[in-house]
Amino acid sequence: LVQDVGLCSHEHFLCPCMFQVSVGLPSGRSEEFSIPQSSKVGDFQILAPKSCPVGFLRLVTAEGRQLVDPTESLQWCGVQNGDHLTAIVLEAKPQVEEAFALWCYGGDKILTWGNPEFGGDNSQVQDQLRRVQQLQATGRAFAAILADGSVITWGHPGYGGDSSKVRDKLGKVRQIQATSGAFAAILTDGSVVTWGDPICGGDSSDVQHRHVGIPALCFGHRPMDRGQLSGVQQIQATGRAFAAILADGHVVTWGSESCGGDSSEVRVELRTVQQIQATGHAFAAILANGSVVTWGHPAYGGDSSKVRDKLGKVRQIQATSGAFAAILTDGSVVTWGDPICGGDSSDVQHRHVGIPALCFGHRPMDRGQLSGVQQIQATGRAFAAILSDGHVVTW
Repeated sequence: LVQDVGLCSHEHFLCPCMFQVSVGLPSGRSEEFSIPQSSKVGDFQILAPKSCPVGFLRLVTAEGRQLVDPTESLQWCGVQNGDHLTAIVLEAKPQVEEAFALWCYGGDKILTWGNPEFGGDNSQVQDQLRRVQQLQATGRAFAAILADGSVITWGHPGYGGDSSKVRDKLGKVRQIQATSGAFAAILTDGSVVTWGDPICGGDSSDVQHRHVGIPALCFGHRPMDRGQLSGVQQIQATGRAFAAILADGHVVTWGSESCGGDSSEVRVELRTVQQIQATGHAFAAILANGSVVTWGHPAYGGDSSKVRDKLGKVRQIQATSGAFAAILTDGSVVTWGDPICGGDSSDVQHRHVGIPALCFGHRPMDRGQLSGVQQIQATGRAFAAILSDGHVVTW
């Protein structure tokens, strides 16, 4: 790659048409390059360091000028021989209610700004942040997983910013999930540690400790006692509840009942679960046979009874804040939940001749083209589906 883009390290022979530029990386390291005078800003994106495997690099000059256009030459941007550039990675930028965090995978620094009480000021923990692997956020706090599996938190104490009570348990963490007010960490041994607002799932004691004879919110082929929150493979979250998939396909839920923390009404159906998706108040689980089980607030996707006969052979589910959209194996789509959030897709399901659909490509298309769907993406209240021919349908 270095030779293909005309860049070489400082160890190579310098010809008259080349000059040296040093680049400060987000990880704290600095590298020098011998580059042709005709090099463009985009050439550096190809040389993104392994310490930042995700995202893209944006270069900033010593004067603070951002080199945004990849087609511009460095000389035209004023970069000269011996200059020092700073590279930042713009990719993962979790946002809480009034604060942001900008970070680089494997880096030793997280840039935060916004309301200090909500995580906008991480100066008290900045010196502890070494080789950050993942960053997660509740509504008012952040949690970072480091390379050694430990976790650093900051922000509002009541929303997960204070993890002191579980600090001794937060070792060998492989993943963190968050509700609006609590965190749940999956350890490498499959156990789970939670902290933050109890109403939002910060207290998982009811599913951590065994109480003989009291059924847990964990269901499959046989009754199970509380204390089965182990062997966890994946955790999904609504605004105030968590749902954990265990290695045997069972599911454990905790948190606010109105947001899916209580799955007792579907205990018989929840088995061989492969995937869970969530709106802000409800969960939807895909089973091994392609069927779907839902629970939580009925108006926000927790009640799928009206489309139950259509939910077979589901291969993927996407969610907005209040509705679900399921892609079936035949490329068709089934939606349910709050109509304002995309739960009603009837306008793009049934054909109305002469009425243009929200589907754009090389030719106009009538409504009723929501078929052959390959992928669905969602905002807070809308869906966009990519069809097999490259067209897009939105609702």
